[in-house]
Amino acid sequence: MVWPIRQQASRIAPTVAALSFLRPGLTNTHLGVHRHSSGSNQRNLAQAEEVQVGLLHEIKRHPVVRVEALSDVSKAKNGPNFSEMKDRFLSFKKHKFLKESEHFQNLAQVQDPKFMVIACADSRVCPSNILGFQPGEAFMIRNVANLVPPFENGASETNAALEFAVNTLEVENIFVIGHSSCAGIETLMTMQDDGDSSFTHRWVVNAKVAKLRTKADALHLSFDQQCRYCEKESINRSLLNLLAYPWIADKVGKNMLSVHGGYYDFLNCAFDKWTLDVNGNNSTLGDKQYLVKDRERWF
Repeated sequence: MVWPIRQQASRIAPTVAALSFLRPGLTNTHLGVHRHSSGSNQRNLAQAEEVQVGLLHEIKRHPVVRVEALSDVSKAKNGPNFSEMKDRFLSFKKHKFLKESEHFQNLAQVQDPKFMVIACADSRVCPSNILGFQPGEAFMIRNVANLVPPFENGASETNAALEFAVNTLEVENIFVIGHSSCAGIETLMTMQDDGDSSFTHRWVVNAKVAKLRTKADALHLSFDQQCRYCEKESINRSLLNLLAYPWIADKVGKNMLSVHGGYYDFLNCAFDKWTLDVNGNNSTLGDKQYLVKDRERWF
């Protein structure tokens, strides 16, 4: 039954991509931007649901199809397959882990990173790849648009990681890293105040103050330029949000902890870095009296 399986796979593979209709509102460009329901959208959703049911039936009839069809789809995207990942892992083990076995044995017992990094979940901007962080050097969390939520918003995975990094690991630096062409910030800039209640919408609204600041300061700029402005403004707002956490403010005030911002322009491969100066007298980050110091541009 080889030929029926291959025939079914060629027919089913294109339908795998159609399953994206099952999550309307999550697109590559606008993560979670709300689109009001219409007759066309409802028909698309109904068709996608029919496709999903049909695909499940075909998989039950021809289990091999699932692997083959999904393999064809994966080849159209960037990134390795599991065979390549296996080769990468074994190469890491041979050329890194075994050659530095003492270091990795020590890491197995305890971690003592100097940096807590908050970066975007975007697949193109991995901090370890860009800045060369090695195992044990950075306690890291990645979320949509690299946001630090306000303290009063309550618990989240981001501030839970912050609490652990600052109080338990006693990191010396918190580094918030944003980037160009951020879909999360674009979502923030396009969504309406009375928009949908998707998870993405409810998350990026944590940067609403950055959006309002951008609209006030950069109204004359194009939408793309406003997004670039907001990408950087949201980093600064996250730095200010950090200081609202008591355990962070306490250590920053005692010079036991420093707070930094970074912005990666991956179109031009340039990186901006700056440090929050809590002892400054004039404001460069909005309403609160904090300066930026040690600003550098790496390019």
